[in-house]
Amino acid sequence: MSSRRAVTGAGPSGNSVSGASGSQNPGGRHLGRRGAPHAVLRAAAMILSLTLVSGLVFVGVQVIRLQNNLDTKPLNLGSGQESAPPVDSNTDPLQILILGTDNRDGQESNNSDVMMLANMSADRSHVTVVSFPRDLLVPLPACTDPETGTTYPAMDLAQINGALGNGGPGCTVAAINELTGLSIDHFMMADFDAVKELSNTLGGVEVCVNQPVEDELSGLSLPAGVSSVQGDQALAFLRTRHGFGNGGDEGRIRAQQSFLASMVRKVQDEGTLNNLPKLYSIAETVTRNLTVDKELTNPTSLIALAGRLKDVDLSRVAFVTAPVVPYEYDNNRLVLDEAVSEPLFTALVEDRDITEPAPEPEPDATAPADGTPSVPAEEAPLFDPATIPVRILDATGSTADAGTESRDQVLAAHLLSQGYALADAAGRIDDSSPATQIFHGPGYLEMAEQVAAALGVPAVQVMASNLVNGVSVQVGEDFTTGTTMPDAGDVGGLSGQTAAQVTCQTAFGN
Repeated sequence: MSSRRAVTGAGPSGNSVSGASGSQNPGGRHLGRRGAPHAVLRAAAMILSLTLVSGLVFVGVQVIRLQNNLDTKPLNLGSGQESAPPVDSNTDPLQILILGTDNRDGQESNNSDVMMLANMSADRSHVTVVSFPRDLLVPLPACTDPETGTTYPAMDLAQINGALGNGGPGCTVAAINELTGLSIDHFMMADFDAVKELSNTLGGVEVCVNQPVEDELSGLSLPAGVSSVQGDQALAFLRTRHGFGNGGDEGRIRAQQSFLASMVRKVQDEGTLNNLPKLYSIAETVTRNLTVDKELTNPTSLIALAGRLKDVDLSRVAFVTAPVVPYEYDNNRLVLDEAVSEPLFTALVEDRDITEPAPEPEPDATAPADGTPSVPAEEAPLFDPATIPVRILDATGSTADAGTESRDQVLAAHLLSQGYALADAAGRIDDSSPATQIFHGPGYLEMAEQVAAALGVPAVQVMASNLVNGVSVQVGEDFTTGTTMPDAGDVGGLSGQTAAQVTCQTAFGN
């Protein structure tokens, strides 16, 4: 189910206490007057106690109901791996592996369709969610299925999504522990019904596509622009492998990250994380289709996760993809780009925020002996700006007053002042876009990235398009003033986005 919002390119009273008869207690009237306030206080205390008891009973009933919803499996099946020690909810970072299974029609899948590792910082200042492509080849540890006793031998290289079939989610936890150097605290494994029901409970999640999408394989059907998706359409948006980008896992993960970022914005905007009844409603929806480790069976632990999320700045909630390169013997498979993935995993182990600049390197031992600090030479641009064809379109949806420059004119003038002699203000377009995007034709990627840097546009907003010659900048509703885009966070050169960034998907083949 989807609904279209816009087009792109939620006093007690009681009897006074009276004394004995006047003959027995002269002055009893005065005692009666002093007793009245005490009676009121006692009545108020009784009502407050009843209210608290009722509330505790309600919460207790809800907890029992939610506990009965949950299935459990062991956290870690890796031999020789230590289980994570109990987490101190006040002082420790928390890692949760989120798995989505391709279960339909009652048939259990042996592969995980979605693998995301969420790292919630100890100080609650940031969250990093790392997606692992299902075609990623990694070493798999030996795992013993706790239900059948079958032991699956270790493998030097196998698809990471196959670990689930080697005994359950605990084997995937063990594999990612070995891969990252972490000791994952919990896992959550959900099936397709969880996605559909959660999106319905939230009342839909807004997504954006640049062109109409019709994907028969997943069932995704969306018009161009912004739509609110829920139920089957929300599931199709997350599952489609042929709907976006290059038709592979990269475009699918990008769409999942965009969906989750939009969901985080919606939940925070609506104050859901501060609303206990709403949280229980969401928890009940999710737990009906959730398998977790035994330590996470207490639903209050699930609710407590909201405390780690409710006050985090959206620009410090990062969704990134584990850095990968094609496998040299099979371009349809991927392996880690160790030079880039190692710093990412180190940051997770050290509970560092990847949206913050990396620590400064140690002072250069070759600095001048007089103590003068060495200043690194500014890198020259890869291309002469004067050779880059740039076309700028105003998709903000705003109408400038007479004599006021439109956004395409403002940014074209800015680029011209920076030496982009071919920058062209191409006018307004009828359909507004929530996101600023930079499209590039074949062979123009690095030029598009250079233009993006000149305008302060995040790398996630740079995308290929067969419909563009050269570089085309489409200025959206998130860039209505200034000559550099407002800061919505950065993911340190990795592939991904922050929750503060609004992104749109490009349909496969466009």
